[in-house]
Amino acid sequence: MNWAAECVAIIPCFNEQKAIAEVVSTTRGYLPNVLVVDDGSSDRTAELARSTGAQVLRTEPNRGKGAALQAGWRSGHERGFKWALTMDGDGQHSPADIPSFFRCVEEKSAALVIGDRMGDAATMPWLRRFVNCWMSSRLSRVAGRELPDSQCGFRLMNLETWATLSISTLRFEIESEVLLAFVLAGHRIEFVPIHVIYKGEQSKIHPIRDTIRWFRWWRRLKRTQLVLRKGRSPGT
Repeated sequence: MNWAAECVAIIPCFNEQKAIAEVVSTTRGYLPNVLVVDDGSSDRTAELARSTGAQVLRTEPNRGKGAALQAGWRSGHERGFKWALTMDGDGQHSPADIPSFFRCVEEKSAALVIGDRMGDAATMPWLRRFVNCWMSSRLSRVAGRELPDSQCGFRLMNLETWATLSISTLRFEIESEVLLAFVLAGHRIEFVPIHVIYKGEQSKIHPIRDTIRWFRWWRRLKRTQLVLRKGRSPGT
């Protein structure tokens, strides 16, 4: 597979001027097409991303990671890319892991490949580790299979498959919704080990507000599942 021609790297960002130039330049060593979705940043994120060779799609005002990712996926799909590699703009994900995602698709025909940080979980901040494990456990029950790292944003996704699914969340819930949408539609999902890089950066996830949003999404999902099990459509 010609990954350089068929895959676009999509990096959602909000005020990531400290790291974005290095992330873009290193990523372009593997994928020449990099799209930075600047979600209403007030710093030099967009300027620095362009200076290192990325295309920049700017959204205003700040709408959330899910909205930024959706905008990036739509743009990539409209431009004819078959695959999208998503990664964070704060330097948390190592571009050196990118070839592992490509090999997984080629060897296992996966439609969605997700980075798995659990092999090095001890280096994760304890709260992130706890929330990730807790959410992954609940999503695994719905999926009927183990999902070791459901919240990792380092992913390789088939855009043609994504375009057939209904994805609606705009913020932190996006990783959970996309993962379950692929699982429930019967598409193959794989996980690959990745390096964990934490430099004391401030997470963009709000521990209370975003957790509440996730619970709201989770309740809607459970209600929908209950209705469907009873043989009715969700709207009736």
